[in-house]
Amino acid sequence: MTACEFTLFETAIGVCGIVWSGHGIRGVQLPEGDVQNTRARLKRRFPGTAETAAPSEVRRVIAEIVALLRGERRDLSDVTVDLDGVADFNRRVYAVARKIAPGATATYGELAAALGDRGAARAVGRALGENPIPIIVPCHRVLAADGKTGGFSASGGVGTKMRMLSIERARTSEQPMLFDRLDLASRPRH
Repeated sequence: MTACEFTLFETAIGVCGIVWSGHGIRGVQLPEGDVQNTRARLKRRFPGTAETAAPSEVRRVIAEIVALLRGERRDLSDVTVDLDGVADFNRRVYAVARKIAPGATATYGELAAALGDRGAARAVGRALGENPIPIIVPCHRVLAADGKTGGFSASGGVGTKMRMLSIERARTSEQPMLFDRLDLASRPRH
């Protein structure tokens, strides 16, 4: 494994952290309630990392994450990631998940099918639960079948997942969202 560094940064959902190596982004830490808890969790997940100022390429990624969590459409699929030490199956799951556009969702089963194994939905869920780079690998955009939310391993659990999906204006069910445009032309007139 290569040496890693990290920095913390403010977003609309709280203070996040980002870890990088010379090969790309190694990790993202979602908020843990306050700065100290976020820093401590990040250091537990990535032991031996040093906190430092981010280089320009990492600052660009931070700016994209901040904009996304502010509600802007940002596609992070071009961000270079460092998945050194990550299992091959998980890498494949993350590659498929990175194709889910902001504001869109997919199911665990759909990701499994994209991997060529419709029966691997639970394994996909486990891989996403181990995702070291949430937001960049948008595991929050993956839902269970039948419109159920599925799990989310970040602090705040499913509430954090739903908040992120709401920021992206993602449809999580067939029910209309509060501010969906009504198609008045197709409504019956009385």
